[in-house]
Amino acid sequence: MKRSVYALARYPDCQAAIDFLVAAFGFQVHETSKDDQGRIQHAELRVGDDMIMLGSGETGGPGVYIAVDDVDAHHDRAVAAGARVTMELTDQPYGSREYACRDPQGNLWYFGTYRP
Repeated sequence: MKRSVYALARYPDCQAAIDFLVAAFGFQVHETSKDDQGRIQHAELRVGDDMIMLGSGETGGPGVYIAVDDVDAHHDRAVAAGARVTMELTDQPYGSREYACRDPQGNLWYFGTYRP
């Protein structure tokens, strides 16, 4: 089973975060996806040959995004093991089906089908 891991950070103001990361750290914008109100929901920034993902979120903070082949089965397994789901399975406008959860120690994890 193929899996890919991407660093992820959520920001209440994703555009401001992108502006800062580009200006301060030299990241390059690879892609952004916006909702109907023009708010960035998903962004990919290149760092050399690598990539980080950003998303809008009220609480902000870091997490890890892991691309999996069967996100529905993965979700069910995580729930059965005691993960607390913070975002139910959702079909995103950028083509991913994904969910988010916290592990028992409170760390955020994001899983989906999207591979940049």
